[in-house]
Amino acid sequence: MIYWQLFLAFFIPNIIGYGGGPAIIPLIENEVVGHYGWMSAEHFAQTLALGNALPSPIATKMAGYIGFDVAGTPGALIAVFATVAPSLMLMLVALGVLYRFRDSIKVKSMSQWVRPVIMVLMGALVWSFFQEGVQGPGLWQTLGIGAVAAILLMGTRLHPAFVVCLGLGYGALFLGQ
Repeated sequence: MIYWQLFLAFFIPNIIGYGGGPAIIPLIENEVVGHYGWMSAEHFAQTLALGNALPSPIATKMAGYIGFDVAGTPGALIAVFATVAPSLMLMLVALGVLYRFRDSIKVKSMSQWVRPVIMVLMGALVWSFFQEGVQGPGLWQTLGIGAVAAILLMGTRLHPAFVVCLGLGYGALFLGQ
């Protein structure tokens, strides 16, 4: 029963809330503090402060923490799933509609405009990562990791997930502080 309650406590605010994490926090507080009484308002405020101090979306961090606090690892997994499920469902519906009308001129035109925007955003992300790499490990380490990754991706057709894991392993072994 606790797992179902956790699911509802995070699914309902995320399905009816509009405006992202900050907009649904009061809805989650109402469920967690008011409805189920899993934590006090003060404990919730401390959880919110900690969540705001960490990177990534606030709603998923809070769901993971509160779910774990209430019902351990299964509770954390259920709460995080309930948080992302509304967006996942909406994406699946949108993809279904796009696939259904994939031959439409309007959908094809929209796709032609989306691709360049994504390319620019990805380029900005790569530039940002490159700058952080130069400031952290240094220019030669960053260029070396990038070159090895490019060779592995294009020369050996190794799956990108393995290349990322190799990069993480290299960083953990040789670049860790």
